[in-house]
Amino acid sequence: MPKKFIVWLPLLVLIGLAALFYKGLYLDTNKIPSPFIDKAAPSLVLPDLLNAQQQVNLEDWKGQVVLLNIWATWCSGCLLEHPVLNAIAKENLVPIIGLNYKDNSQKAKAWLKESGNPFAAIPNDLSGQVAINWGVYGAPETFIIDKQGVIRYKFIAPISMDDWATKLRPLVVQLQGDP
Repeated sequence: MPKKFIVWLPLLVLIGLAALFYKGLYLDTNKIPSPFIDKAAPSLVLPDLLNAQQQVNLEDWKGQVVLLNIWATWCSGCLLEHPVLNAIAKENLVPIIGLNYKDNSQKAKAWLKESGNPFAAIPNDLSGQVAINWGVYGAPETFIIDKQGVIRYKFIAPISMDDWATKLRPLVVQLQGDP
């Protein structure tokens, strides 16, 4: 290898890394591609957090647009978005299914009692296996599922009122209008 190339190699590496970092500044971290978009939602059948004798089955919600929100009491982002979920639930526009992810069931029940329960159903995923089958990276994550049980959108981050008003709510309204 010529000596001139070896002398310039660190500078070339530095320029390449700088270009990658610069590009990363403009990536939307809420938009991580999901292989499930526009595909049938994976199976979701789990015991209900509030009544372990009952099962929550996503199939029972076919015919309705639903939000599936992945949450846990150990998740600081989930605690941040909880008031927003309560506000969304008060609109009675769309049912929210709250997949409780790798959480302490007693803590989760107590927290919902204290902070309000925006969820129409709460499947309890103690092992995290169902969330893995959905391609969940962590919590919070929210999916919009259409009337046919097809995933139409995945939002990764705590939902803010602005996110609800500008991104999620318009899509929910659009999907509810579809036959």
